[in-house]
Amino acid sequence: MRQPYALPALLGDIRACTACADDLPHAPRPVVRASARARICVVGQAPGNRVHKTGIPFNDPSGDRLRDWMGVDRDTFYDESRIAIIPMGFCFPGLDAKGSDKPPLKRCAHLWRARLFSMLEQVEFTLVIGTYAQAWHLGDQRKKTVTDTVAAWREYLPRTIPLPHPSWRNTGWLRKNPWFEADVLPVVRSEIAARL
Repeated sequence: MRQPYALPALLGDIRACTACADDLPHAPRPVVRASARARICVVGQAPGNRVHKTGIPFNDPSGDRLRDWMGVDRDTFYDESRIAIIPMGFCFPGLDAKGSDKPPLKRCAHLWRARLFSMLEQVEFTLVIGTYAQAWHLGDQRKKTVTDTVAAWREYLPRTIPLPHPSWRNTGWLRKNPWFEADVLPVVRSEIAARL
């Protein structure tokens, strides 16, 4: 049995991490939420600028959409004893020339991910959001594209469902793929409700 202080100590080390300070356009502010009791895990890409400013994951319109997809309110979503929220990169990576968020820095995964997930023994169900999270969590089981991976969602049950990013930038994707709302989201809500 793990020592009860192990996960809180690791989370403290992650939140204090400055390993990527030279690669960020701002001071590091790692954002992660987890507890040894959480049965659900939300794995995203990396915090956006608003999340960087507040230190609260998915504290933006994409978070509103994600909570709607999950069928949970803010209080439930931010109850880390129920839901762990772990991005691929813990810090906002900055913006690219087009004004989009840069990809998550890879150093976070190398430094922290295996240790962190080894301590989340109660997690039974994981939402894997976007390309980078799907690459790490699904490995060679993911398909060529996010659309193909999400369309194959049944293959990853009962422990995982891949999702597109809930960003407003994906509103067109949602319109082109009505099966996502009709087929996938009811299962997402059911799986989450069963574990809350």
